[in-house]
Amino acid sequence: MSQSGHTTTQAAVVTRFAPSPTGFLHIGGARTALFNWLYAKSVGGVMRLRIEDTDRSRSTTEAIAAILDSLSWLGLDHDGETVFQSQRADRHAEVAHQLLADGKAYKCYATPDELTQMREDARAAGKPPRYDGRWRDRPASDAPEGAPFAVRIKAPTDGLTVVHDQVQGEVKTPNKDLDDFIILRSDGTPTYMLAVVVDDHDMGVTHVIRGDDHLTNAARQSVIYDALGWDRPVFAHIPLIHGPDGAKLSKRHGAVGAEAYRADGFLPDTMRNYLARLGWAHGDDEIFSTEQAIEWFGFDGMGKSAARFDVKKLTALNAHYMRELSIDAFQSAFNASLPYLPNKDKLPNPFEGDAKARFETALPGLRERARTLVELIDSAAFLFAQRPLAMDEKAATLLTDEARGHLAALHGLYGALEAWTVEPLEAATKAYAEQAEIKLGAVAQPLRAALTGSKTSPGIYDVLIALGREESLARIGDQTQP
Repeated sequence: MSQSGHTTTQAAVVTRFAPSPTGFLHIGGARTALFNWLYAKSVGGVMRLRIEDTDRSRSTTEAIAAILDSLSWLGLDHDGETVFQSQRADRHAEVAHQLLADGKAYKCYATPDELTQMREDARAAGKPPRYDGRWRDRPASDAPEGAPFAVRIKAPTDGLTVVHDQVQGEVKTPNKDLDDFIILRSDGTPTYMLAVVVDDHDMGVTHVIRGDDHLTNAARQSVIYDALGWDRPVFAHIPLIHGPDGAKLSKRHGAVGAEAYRADGFLPDTMRNYLARLGWAHGDDEIFSTEQAIEWFGFDGMGKSAARFDVKKLTALNAHYMRELSIDAFQSAFNASLPYLPNKDKLPNPFEGDAKARFETALPGLRERARTLVELIDSAAFLFAQRPLAMDEKAATLLTDEARGHLAALHGLYGALEAWTVEPLEAATKAYAEQAEIKLGAVAQPLRAALTGSKTSPGIYDVLIALGREESLARIGDQTQP
């Protein structure tokens, strides 16, 4: 057994992520994909992708594209071809008819009116509305000629169906509660329960890791596995994600789709780290690399209670990654996100052409202060602003007549410098403040306003270096004119 509690032969593990393409990739779905990906990586296995698009009225090609795009952004790659459940209906029906032939399922001719009456009678008797098994043991000769039928599984009628869940423990379901559920509808289409089992089996899935809202499905799916004589997969039902108030995560808590967090300027490294901590832990570690998560990941670190999604914590973690990522990794993440950022038009592509040197020079200071890529663009916009700069309200208040006099003096001092580097710029600025008998801030603050149009920016000498001699002197000169 490894330190993560794995007992599985490494090459044998196959996990899967199986979203329904009826909208964006929900943040809960992203976390499920991550857990499947991490577990497969941690034991040298593979993760497969299946699009469960059997609801043709709600499934869209746009949603499929959005899900694939979000998975790509998060860095969650899958192995093998993507499987589309809708293309496998014939295989699902084939298995249903195999169960019929083996006597493990039967044809049910109950009409919609009969089923409605059945439910009403059960409710009147104070019982849960379940199918009463009226066609389970009737001879084929009783079948109405040419009438449509559904195929129902012959579920066990007594005892328990036990699911050994890696997170929830031993989950026991009385078989009397399962009833003979439908596996093939009267129009010949498979139900979700049958399709999932057949697809997981045919894809070689060994571990089903999904939200605990599917826990009730595990017992029914186990009945199908057992009827077919197939090995059940290892089940692991992870807790759902709630908002900071403890209620199920919803739109009222803010963004709930992965692509929304990309548009808000969060980094994929941040999302992987934060989502991994929602329902899983490795001691007290809060910040860890993806490589560490793969090394540590296991079922023993998963909790049973719902995790709480806190945007404030996510933002603080993103600020860490904004500062700590290598410049190459940061540039890669920035370029991948730039087309989706709402304020992208504030700057040209900063890693191309003439903008590259200016942006890269300012980047260390920009990264120190920004919590998201959106904030970074806002704070970097001054680099590419056209002269004369538009001043924000706070910056304008700094540019008094006295301040403009200081700027005129600095313009002359800076223009005479032989080298445009931090040391001589800093020395000239401090020498002027001492000579004028003013605090350094009385010079630096209007200088920042003149250079950036704002009261906040990276360090003033970083700004001067990033803008360069010509642009810096031109901007300062603009503010010394009457």
